[in-house]
Amino acid sequence: MDLIKKAQEFETRKMRFPTTSDRVLAAREAKSLILSLNEVYKENKDSNIMDIMKRLTVIKQRIEKRLKGKPLTS
Repeated sequence: MDLIKKAQEFETRKMRFPTTSDRVLAAREAKSLILSLNEVYKENKDSNIMDIMKRLTVIKQRIEKRLKGKPLTS
């Protein structure tokens, strides 16, 4: 399962993205990993794959939250 190794490597990577384009690339990579793992999960129904997808989703949401920035207060 090379895909699972890629996902685990992405999880352990330092989440420091100095530029916006780095954040966009990281969010896209996380999304593609999640979608690929989902295809594998549909066949196997392995709970470990679901756990990996959940952790990646949390990371992706954090990155996207940072991309959107602070909401303006009135």
